[in-house]
Amino acid sequence: MFRYSFFNVDSLHMNPPPQNHHASCTSLYKKPFVESFEETPLLVAVLTYIGYGILTIFGYLRDFLRDWKFEKCHLAREREEQKDFVPLYQDFENFYTRNLYMRIRDNWNRPIRSVPGAKMDLVERVTPDYNWTFEHTGKVLKDVINMGSYNYLGFAENTGTCADAASECTVKYGVGVCSSRQETGNLDKHEELEKLVARFLGVESSMVFGMGFATNSMNIPALMGKGCLILSDELNHVSLVLGARLSGATIRVFKHNNMQSLEKLLWDAIVHGQPRTHRPWKKILILVEGIYSMEGSIVRLPEIIVLKKKYKAYLYLDEAHSIGALGPRGRGVVDYFGLDPCDVDIMMGTFTKSFGAAGGYIGGKKDLVDYLRLHSHSAVYATSMSPPITQQIITSMKCIMGEDGTTLGQERLCQLSENTTYFRRRLHEMGFIIYGNNDSPVVPLMLYMPAKIGAFGREMLKRNIGTVVVGFPATPIIESRARFCVSAAHTREMLDTVSTCCDSSHKHEHMLN
Repeated sequence: MFRYSFFNVDSLHMNPPPQNHHASCTSLYKKPFVESFEETPLLVAVLTYIGYGILTIFGYLRDFLRDWKFEKCHLAREREEQKDFVPLYQDFENFYTRNLYMRIRDNWNRPIRSVPGAKMDLVERVTPDYNWTFEHTGKVLKDVINMGSYNYLGFAENTGTCADAASECTVKYGVGVCSSRQETGNLDKHEELEKLVARFLGVESSMVFGMGFATNSMNIPALMGKGCLILSDELNHVSLVLGARLSGATIRVFKHNNMQSLEKLLWDAIVHGQPRTHRPWKKILILVEGIYSMEGSIVRLPEIIVLKKKYKAYLYLDEAHSIGALGPRGRGVVDYFGLDPCDVDIMMGTFTKSFGAAGGYIGGKKDLVDYLRLHSHSAVYATSMSPPITQQIITSMKCIMGEDGTTLGQERLCQLSENTTYFRRRLHEMGFIIYGNNDSPVVPLMLYMPAKIGAFGREMLKRNIGTVVVGFPATPIIESRARFCVSAAHTREMLDTVSTCCDSSHKHEHMLN
């Protein structure tokens, strides 16, 4: 599919990668590129490790009590008559789940019964056995401010142009296609969407898929294989990691957004080639994301493109969180930096965030897309995208592009940018440690200590605010956090309420601790 270009290795032997790469690339940015990642204070780090240590000790004590039948264990365990068989369950591997995660399990998987808009309705539930099981009370928590959904442009709604168009499409086409694209599941709506996505991205061609996760995990193996090298950012999404592993290619990881680390790997790959044989790599692919959903950081795309061209590598850009959420025209991180889309070999993104729908896309040269139509497992075996979802994407994308005859799309883009700047600035002024880029709508607020993870989520819900709290192993053990997702649908009053409640709930946590 891709042909590896000839590279002058001798020049690299004479010229190792520069050490002051970042300083030499500041001219690539047309505006200040400001990101904040404050190092965990030493005292906080020590107390966090102590907290996990105490939880671990009590976990072993409770396991001892369970072994002697003093405490009931709700997790699956081996039956006595199966002790001599190969074990199905590993008690030690489930240690974290039953002794740490179970204490704060009530903060996740909360059922909602409304559109996940700026506000949502939550089903109230209680637990009679310390989060092992839950029972619904029959009550509903109304108008909870939603700071957890990826509804960046506010298109997750059940009224308006998008909802009406999706309803009409359902009446005409139904809900399911019941076939793959290569058989009888190729609708005119799918082809209309693919042409629209290509125009939106500024590329030759595009292809859409019914599942965003599978867009990465099933297409990377179609592009890479044995004898190829994948250079992956250490904080890439699990779908990218899975796709890289399934490909059979060699994987090397570079430090997050660190161009010196990436260039060193590129330089080593060109100079030394494959292990043992030292033959040139068939292909070298750089895997990065536009916005990193757990850090709130934005990829240093101008610098990566410079390195990609210098070392004749290919670039795979995952814009799941950045498409529609960044750039003056909502075209993602490429638009944000004012770059040429042709400099990105494979443009990937999802429709699950800014477009209020589902699925994903791959965009690039026509040869690339035609190749994937024949070789991608997502294209050959997966069921086609649902018609009303396809229509939802078409309508919302035309709104963003201004092709619906209104300025609603541009207004939402401006509102999201204003809300992001305002909310980040307000939290910073209140003294909170927040991660990420100033323009990123993903706002991680650092909690650090394990006890704060559950306490913060519960206290915010008491104040009618739904948020996502995240801890180890999804984050480093000393970097637990709450993650807010800002939306264009949020009003200034909602953001003020959330920031004020953050302060009060944070003070309440200190009283509890």
